[in-house]
Amino acid sequence: MNSSVFPVLLFFISAAAAFKFPQPPIKNPWLDFKNLSGCHIGENRQGVAHLKAYLCHFGYLPAEGRSNFTDSFDSILEAAIAAYQRNFHLDVTGELDAPTLEQLITPRCGVPDITNATSSALRGRNLYSYFDGAPTWPPAKTQLKYAITATSAVQIDIARLRVVFERAFARWSAVTTLAFEETESVPEADITIGFYRGSHGDEGDFDGPLGTLAHAFSPTDGRFHLDAAEAWVAEGDVADASSDEAVDLESVAVHEIGHLLGLGHSLAPEAIMYPTLRTRTKKVELTTDDVEGIQSLYGRNPNFREVSPSASSPETNAAAPAHGRTAAAAWTGRQVSCILAGIVIGLLLL
Repeated sequence: MNSSVFPVLLFFISAAAAFKFPQPPIKNPWLDFKNLSGCHIGENRQGVAHLKAYLCHFGYLPAEGRSNFTDSFDSILEAAIAAYQRNFHLDVTGELDAPTLEQLITPRCGVPDITNATSSALRGRNLYSYFDGAPTWPPAKTQLKYAITATSAVQIDIARLRVVFERAFARWSAVTTLAFEETESVPEADITIGFYRGSHGDEGDFDGPLGTLAHAFSPTDGRFHLDAAEAWVAEGDVADASSDEAVDLESVAVHEIGHLLGLGHSLAPEAIMYPTLRTRTKKVELTTDDVEGIQSLYGRNPNFREVSPSASSPETNAAAPAHGRTAAAAWTGRQVSCILAGIVIGLLLL
């Protein structure tokens, strides 16, 4: 072999070693629901039981039959799908059409949409709701302390987390009589915030990237859990994030704090308390629905000015798919490796 080949060979070997292979695409845990397109009553299809478990978790099917879900599309499932469509302002058909499937796979909060009290908790034209029994923090407790207790599962600087959560709490204190203060003493904290993976000690196991983003408990429980597997963005514009699966941390925090204070999910798509949040989206401004809901529980901050009609908190989406990538990057690591191997073999044959 010609000795002049060695420098070229060394170059390609070094390039291969230094090459940063793209990460494999992230799969939304609910993406397989799309395989149910066109499935109808009377049909048996693999994956229907998974859909039933999803609808059960979010309150559209009774929990009693959870252990016996089958892949049979029955009239009970049809009614559950119709209720889901009604909640999300879709055409109420009871069928798994494309808009319904797209909504089903959108990343969202893990708190159920429907509880026993949801229907009676709606107020007039307002679309906000409360948890069962409309629990609140005690009237005499207007100063709530929160502690950030579990951060080792994410690579976000604690100082940055403090800024994000302080800003998120401030959005609620600006409209109510409540005030919030961070504490490093967990025993003193009314609210605890942590990042976890998978099973973490409650009934709301996390499911990896996308799917369920976070959940929080009603007053006066105070637990606020976030899925550490998400591609959290804690600073900068989430629309400019390099990942198609990027999730804005402040947007999720503002929503979950609403739960911590006693609000359930809203049926108003523009509201902070709407259940879903698309990737690469920032949604942090309280709307009239959010403000009226929280003030009905705690009263009004005397310094608060009315929400202007333009402050509808629209989602600012950078056109990334709601379910994250469904195709790999242009070149996978294996493809690049094969190309480099071919070049090296060709050089050795010279």
